[in-house]
Amino acid sequence: MGQSTNAMLVYGYHLGGGDGDWLVQDAGEFGELPTLDWYSQDDEDGDDFITAAEKRLLAQLVDFTETDWQVDGYFEREREAKVRLGVEFESHCSGDYPMYLLVAKGFTAYRGDADVIDVAALAVEPEMNGWDEKLRAALDALGLRPTQERPQWLLCSYWG
Repeated sequence: MGQSTNAMLVYGYHLGGGDGDWLVQDAGEFGELPTLDWYSQDDEDGDDFITAAEKRLLAQLVDFTETDWQVDGYFEREREAKVRLGVEFESHCSGDYPMYLLVAKGFTAYRGDADVIDVAALAVEPEMNGWDEKLRAALDALGLRPTQERPQWLLCSYWG
């Protein structure tokens, strides 16, 4: 098994987290996540942050509340709901110490790859596709206010 060493270019917000400080307003004195009505990091039987956040967004923004994955067609309906959502979470930094991103679009160059990116399109895609509005709706549903002023193109790395 080898190591992944990927470059990521994403449009969205850097939320921090993991073992680092959360990059959101109202973070605690030591950078901990503020109190949220839909997530408790102290709940050992509960979902991790990403799983809980995805469930919240799917329920709040696209009315997908199914939980029984054994029902025929569940994964197809879930996949379609995630497409309608228009945002997703990505992790970066490392597999052992992930930090989180809320993104509307992302590109990943895997180790050894060289990908071509249309830089001119990067300037107009967010507005053309309503990404800012989708990201804002997701943040509102989550009750998070990033310290980052607005969504931006972010260049990140992942090692894991």
